[in-house]
Amino acid sequence: MTHTADVYWSFRSPYSYLATRRYVELTKKYDLRINQRFVYPLAIRDPDFFEKNHPNWLGYTFRDIFRVAQFMDIPLAPPNPDPIVQDVQTRKIAEEQPYIFELTRMGQAASRRGKGLEFANEVSQLIWGGTPGWNEGDHLKGAAERAAVNLDELRAEANTQPEELDAEIADNQKALEASGHWGVPTLVFEGEPFFGQDRIELAVWRMKQKGLAER
Repeated sequence: MTHTADVYWSFRSPYSYLATRRYVELTKKYDLRINQRFVYPLAIRDPDFFEKNHPNWLGYTFRDIFRVAQFMDIPLAPPNPDPIVQDVQTRKIAEEQPYIFELTRMGQAASRRGKGLEFANEVSQLIWGGTPGWNEGDHLKGAAERAAVNLDELRAEANTQPEELDAEIADNQKALEASGHWGVPTLVFEGEPFFGQDRIELAVWRMKQKGLAER
């Protein structure tokens, strides 16, 4: 019996990136299908989020993500460019955002094709894995090809159907919050949320209780 889980995920979330290759491995090892459900990052949903947080929040987060990456032996570098244009010193989010909307819409377009997880995995490795100018040249095209989707098709869909895709992305956010959480990455299995890259093993334990078997 194939089990199904939903993963709620953002291109700007380093923890989403750190979890993704393990989500992919789960689908290879177990009889499991993951529905990748993209959401916009907090910087878009709540632009004042960073300003409202404790001053230590950002520094600790950076320390932690690099620690986790070292522990997991996963390449990690500050994204260049950042998917969200933001003044790191003041934490203010810029009004003009040239990357995150098209990127997230393309991800949702890939999810329509059943390739959302694969697209997220390949593109996040560019953004967070140390590729400078990940948005330039053939970087995204190559990532899309490795994910078995066509970048031109995804981009055309993102640019011609922005309202429809944004409605789907908004529905993803509503479903995430209905599950009992609000952040990413969150894996939801049978209505139970498992938030964070450090809860994957716990999610597998629960799924095995419900009969998850290796392929």
